[in-house]
Amino acid sequence: MELTDRFLKYVTFDTQSSETTGTTPSTPGQRVFAEALVKELEEIGLEDITLDDNSYLMATLPANTDKPLPAIGFIAHLDTSPDMSGKDVTPRIITYKGGDIVLCAEENIVLSPVMFPELNDYKEQDIIVTNGKTLLGADDKAGVAAIISAAKYLKEHPEIKHGKIRIGFTPDEEIGAGADYFDVEKFGCEFAYTIDGGQVGELEYENFNAAGAKVTFKGLNVHPGYAKDKMLNASLLAMEFASWLPAGQRPEHTAGYEGFYHLTGMAGTVEEATLSYIIRDHNRMLFEEKKEALRKLVEKMNEMHPGSTVLELRDQYYNMREIVEPKKYIVDLAFKAMMAVGVTPLVKPIRGGTDGARLSFMGLPCPNIFAGGLNFHGRYEFLPVKSLEKSMETIIKIAELSALKD
Repeated sequence: MELTDRFLKYVTFDTQSSETTGTTPSTPGQRVFAEALVKELEEIGLEDITLDDNSYLMATLPANTDKPLPAIGFIAHLDTSPDMSGKDVTPRIITYKGGDIVLCAEENIVLSPVMFPELNDYKEQDIIVTNGKTLLGADDKAGVAAIISAAKYLKEHPEIKHGKIRIGFTPDEEIGAGADYFDVEKFGCEFAYTIDGGQVGELEYENFNAAGAKVTFKGLNVHPGYAKDKMLNASLLAMEFASWLPAGQRPEHTAGYEGFYHLTGMAGTVEEATLSYIIRDHNRMLFEEKKEALRKLVEKMNEMHPGSTVLELRDQYYNMREIVEPKKYIVDLAFKAMMAVGVTPLVKPIRGGTDGARLSFMGLPCPNIFAGGLNFHGRYEFLPVKSLEKSMETIIKIAELSALKD
């Protein structure tokens, strides 16, 4: 099966994860996809294929040299984002000539370089787009396809010497649970790479420190005709609280190393209201300051309206840089591999997180490498075919270069 065909097959699986089910995997489609991948890995001839009860899939491509080499891992995730449907994905390959791409004529959904100027980087290339009604799923089925195709290529080309290679596919990365039950000891690698980045060339070993917050407001509901000096409207408290957070520290006003508060959900009545936030910052000190600022605003609200406001705050993951940087050679290896296959490395911080962030703190240093897609989590997602191919080539070259080290 060719790489592009493999990807097109994978996006037909509905693997959208869910934050509400409380199960692992959070949705049954992820298990269905994992079981299909088991069959593919068996057909390719990989060994030690295991799929556990939580749908963590692992496999081995044995070393084909007697030279003592570290085992290298390549990891991607099975699920797609809850932000938009991944059911009945209808991909289309077009040769991009420039200008607008009509995704859905009847609903006037258009992928335009006016809104997404990065499209201009892919003129005269084949790109895979959606029909405007679902996401595409390149995050991270492009990564899954690149890893499996690379393993198949290495299996079929024994002249390329390499050490032991381990493959890992995880559920529920998009809801922050991808590393929850990952068995690092069983995986047995000195280091690994997540193939979960975006545009071609991305190489990342810094990510946000991350926390999630839920602020609950308790009101007092009284008939509005008799509410004077009695009613306390929880929804209005929530609106006031939200206005206290610095507008300049919202995602739409930040870039690079700048952190943010992101309001991800809200619900409310007079009696009770909730605001859900994610808090992000690359700098650990600034991250802690953001959390403390939330606590102080909750205190302020409770001073104004005693007992009205409760904060639930939990850390989600931390910046992998402090774990990876002392072993910078694994970043250098990926850098050299990209250069060797004609890709200009783009070393930059991740404005997000990957399984690799948590895995790094679990004892598996794990930088992130591009899978090639852009505009993840929505209808405007697209994947340049050449970028996907370069992701696969980079994986192969990492394995090869690792074996050439003295």
